[in-house]
Amino acid sequence: MQSDTLLVREAAENDLAAVLSLYTHLHDADEKADGRALERAWREILADPRTRLFLLEYEGVPVSSCVLHILQNLTRGARPYGLIENVVTRREFRNRGFGTALLDHALGHAWRQNCYKVMLLTGRSEQNVFRLYEKAGFVRGAKEGLIAYPPQ
Repeated sequence: MQSDTLLVREAAENDLAAVLSLYTHLHDADEKADGRALERAWREILADPRTRLFLLEYEGVPVSSCVLHILQNLTRGARPYGLIENVVTRREFRNRGFGTALLDHALGHAWRQNCYKVMLLTGRSEQNVFRLYEKAGFVRGAKEGLIAYPPQ
């Protein structure tokens, strides 16, 4: 997606700082990683042909991001499925349609990859978050999500 002031694109090698800055708007507190671990993870994300980290820029400034993973599958005619994670928009740019535009772009990519579905989990409970996801085409209540965490 592109307009005079809005651009959605895949992240490039020099975007790590911008993505990490956006992630400060994702969680109030997050685990810290050392620089080498971040650099290694960044290189692996960019090199993975089934992972796309999308950035939405408004007037040249990255304001929103998400990650789309395309996963192989042996059901549904061997069609893959998608998983979207780390959806974030800078606080001062929220409720302006950027998240919807970003998710539309990510979903379009998934449909072009022949995904039969795309899943998204959120830890947020604010109704405006659910309105964003529903506006983008996600359906609440179709399935129930469960998460397992490693033992302490």
